[in-house]
Amino acid sequence: MFSAYYRVGENRYQERFGLDFEDFAPGQRFRHRPGITLSQQDNTDEALDTLNAAMLHYDAHYADATTWKRPLMVSTVTLQKVIGMASKTFGRRQRLLGFSEIALTAPLFGGDTLYTDSTIQACEPGPDADTGAVRVLLSAMKPDGSAVGRFTCTMAIYRRGAGPDAIAGEAANQPRFAAYHQDGDELVEQVGLFFEDCIPGESFIHYPRRSFFREDSVRHAWRALELGPQYHDLDWIERHGGGRHVVGETYVISVATAATTRTFGRVAANLGWYDIALPNPVFVGDTIEVESTILETRESRSRPQEGIVSVATRARNQHGEEVLSYRRNLLVYRRAAETPYRQAGY
Repeated sequence: MFSAYYRVGENRYQERFGLDFEDFAPGQRFRHRPGITLSQQDNTDEALDTLNAAMLHYDAHYADATTWKRPLMVSTVTLQKVIGMASKTFGRRQRLLGFSEIALTAPLFGGDTLYTDSTIQACEPGPDADTGAVRVLLSAMKPDGSAVGRFTCTMAIYRRGAGPDAIAGEAANQPRFAAYHQDGDELVEQVGLFFEDCIPGESFIHYPRRSFFREDSVRHAWRALELGPQYHDLDWIERHGGGRHVVGETYVISVATAATTRTFGRVAANLGWYDIALPNPVFVGDTIEVESTILETRESRSRPQEGIVSVATRARNQHGEEVLSYRRNLLVYRRAAETPYRQAGY
């Protein structure tokens, strides 16, 4: 069994994504989840951010005069999303060594949903002693299974115990912590604990950590219609904030909450936050690590398909200072409930 957690203390676990080189073998097949629904805004942003001169991607009037009749998705959007969607399995990648093929076999448009599977073709010595080379065929498809692309690449994957993300500890090999479930000859990625898997008193260190960049901080402030100058006025920050750019508190809450969604990925609803404290500001350049502790679980009187899980979450910066804490009540699917996972190919 491949586990998504390592035991790092009494009732304390560290999320961990990505297999070691030794875990791969030719012929393995992985189904990567979740998928991503693409939009024309994604298409336009990619084309304009890279100064792509092919107006087919963002000029709908021009595209209407072509065979496609609408803006065609930029090929590199598909490439980036496919590699990113596979990162839960290939998260121990040191780097991509190259592609022998990048083939786009059918068009994609805004509104299409993209999924990817992968097949391991070869495992060979890597470029250095810490890694091995894994050749992978990544297949891109729509929800109906129709193929839209194939990408054959070689990745340098860290060997067990090597690399900067190696965890000192042993894998928590419990069925509830399995990183995959078997569906025919495929290993299907999964995240999240069912209601029955949530045990009061257990803590989970969420992965990956999150760093805050000035561009993201300013953009989120603007999009929230935040008028406070401390979040986006660089001259004000220099003169009145000591040159330290504070990150919007609601953005910090959003990022910390999103970090918990790997362990609490089977949530049907977030019932609310309580006792939110922000004891120290987060500044541009800071990195936070988020940890959650299950406080209690209880039956739902109105929704027999789910149970209620109370969770305390806290975030600390790179100096170990607490920057956020809160409690939440979550409505979590039961294992035997009618869940959307199998219907959606998860």
